[in-house]
Amino acid sequence: MSASLQMGIERLVLAPVQASGWGRCGLLCNQASVTKDFVPTWAVLRQLLGSRLVALFGPQHGFAGTVQDNMIETGHTRHVATGLEVFSLYSETREPTQVMLAGLDTLIIDLQITGCRIYTWKSTIAGCLRAAKRDGKKIVVLDRPNPVGGEVLEGRVLDDDAHSFVGQFPIPMRHGLTAAEAARLFNASIGADLEVIALSGWQPWSYWCDLGRSWVLTSPNLPTPDSVYVYPGMVMLEGTNISEGRGTSLPFQYAGAPYIKSGAALIKRIHDLLGQTPGVYLREASFQPTAQKWQGKECGGLQIHVLDRTKVRSYELTLALIKACMDLGEGAFDWQRNPYEYDFDTLAIKLIVGSRQVEEHLSTDIFSAKDPFWHAGISDYINRVKPFLLYPRTMRA
Repeated sequence: MSASLQMGIERLVLAPVQASGWGRCGLLCNQASVTKDFVPTWAVLRQLLGSRLVALFGPQHGFAGTVQDNMIETGHTRHVATGLEVFSLYSETREPTQVMLAGLDTLIIDLQITGCRIYTWKSTIAGCLRAAKRDGKKIVVLDRPNPVGGEVLEGRVLDDDAHSFVGQFPIPMRHGLTAAEAARLFNASIGADLEVIALSGWQPWSYWCDLGRSWVLTSPNLPTPDSVYVYPGMVMLEGTNISEGRGTSLPFQYAGAPYIKSGAALIKRIHDLLGQTPGVYLREASFQPTAQKWQGKECGGLQIHVLDRTKVRSYELTLALIKACMDLGEGAFDWQRNPYEYDFDTLAIKLIVGSRQVEEHLSTDIFSAKDPFWHAGISDYINRVKPFLLYPRTMRA
C-alpha cells in the first residue's frame, strides 16, 4: 500500500505558488477528480485560485459522469455550487473552441484515465493541447496513476489508417502511461505550452488496489477496479454482438450472448485456444442485460473473476473469447455494425483493435492470440515513449 502517494492536485495544494503565474484558469475534470479525502478538484481549486477559476469543462459521460453510452452527447450547463459555466467537450465539439478559451490564460486538466487506449479522455486531452496551441493558452496536467500499472503493455499499436476518437496516436491497447505522460507524448507533435504537476510516491509496478485509495468510478460502466483490470481486452467486445455486460451490475466482467448455449463449452473452447488464463477464473454464468445489447434476453456465457491483478492479460483472453463465440455461435456471431465514436463507415472492431485487417486474423482456422499481428509495434513503442516517461521503469509486453 502506497501511503506516500500524492496526486498532482495534492502536490499543488502543498505548493500553491506553482499556480501563481497561471492567470485566469479553467478546469477539465469529472466526478472521479478527487483528493484522497474525496474533496473534488473543483472545490480545491476554487479555494486555491479564488476568482481566478472562471470556467469548468467536462469530458465524455458528462461533468458528473452520469451518461451511460458512447455517442450520447452532453450539453453545456452551469455548475450549481460555484455558478461557473460548464463546457462539455463531448457535445457539438470535442475540443475547446476559441469562445470557450477566450476568458482563460490556462486550462488545468485533472482526469483519471484507465490505462486503455479505448477511452476518449486521452483524445480530449490531445484536443485541449491543440486548442491551446491554436489560441496561445497554457495547459497544466495534474497527474494521476495508471490504475493497471505502468510496466505491462498489451495489444498492437494503432495503425495509421485506423485513427478515431478512441485512437488518435500510435499507442498499444494497454499503453502503460499516466495522463501526464500521455500528454507529453502527444504534445511532441502539437507543441502547446504544457506544464505537468507530477505524482509523488507512485511506483509504476503498482495497480490501483496497491495505492490505498478508494476507486471512484471514472465512467458508469467501470464501477470497480476489477472492471478496470479486464477492460483493456474486454472493450473489444464493443465491436461484436457479444454482450460485454453493459446493462448488468458487472460490466466488462460478464460476457455472453443468447446464442451461447453452454457457458461451460465456451470456457472449454477458450482454454483450448489459449491454454491457461493467468490471473483470472472463468466461471460459467448466465445474465440478462437491462439495457444495451440483448436487452431483456438471457445470455449464456461467463463471468471473469480477477484473482491476481498482476497476472491478468485480458487482451489475449478476449481475443480467444471472441474466437470461441465465433466457433460455437452456429452462425449467429456478428460484428457490431453501428457507428462507433463518430466513424460511420468503419467497422467498430477495426477501430478498437487498431487495424483494418482484424477480421481476417480472427476468422482464420489457425487462429492464435500469440500471433505477432496482435502485438505489432510494441518494441518500437517502448523505445519511442521513453523520453516522455516521468517515472523510471522498464516496460514489457
